[in-house]
Amino acid sequence: MQPIKTLARTLRHLANADHYLFSNSDLAAILPEVTGPAFNTLLVRAQKNGIVQRICRGLYLNPGAEYPPGLVLYHAAARLRAHEFNYLSLESVLSDAGVISQVPMNWITLMSSGRNYTYDCGGWGSIEFIHTIKKPGSLDKDLQYDPQVRLWRASVDRALKDMRVTRRNTDLIDWEIANEFI
Repeated sequence: MQPIKTLARTLRHLANADHYLFSNSDLAAILPEVTGPAFNTLLVRAQKNGIVQRICRGLYLNPGAEYPPGLVLYHAAARLRAHEFNYLSLESVLSDAGVISQVPMNWITLMSSGRNYTYDCGGWGSIEFIHTIKKPGSLDKDLQYDPQVRLWRASVDRALKDMRVTRRNTDLIDWEIANEFI
């Protein structure tokens, strides 16, 4: 069977709401005999044929799977830095809590033990990782796991502290509301 058909058949078989994002290495494992430039060409063909949809560099969505459209960016962030310590913070948490009057559209901000980087996810939005030297043990009272987004989420107080430490613009913060969380 042709590699593209094998890829399409395997992804159809794997399609479900929990497993709809695949990294390059996930896709390469489906076709171990296709390597290097041939694999890259295969991925381009798979995108053109609608078998996979590129979210950002190194991450693909299986369009045949059911997936929660509002959560794709969060799930992508969890997959992109799965081997790092990450948590939602900064403007994302403050906006969800109503402390910031403006809602960042298709933009999520996370603190990460990895380096600073912003992933452009095309029509899905952007994921901004901001480096932190904080260790998970020092934040245990400030973080709560959010199973819906598959990420740790900072408390409002922690997000405000992160805003100060990273020298982010605090002009949009409604301090009257923020003080209720501190």
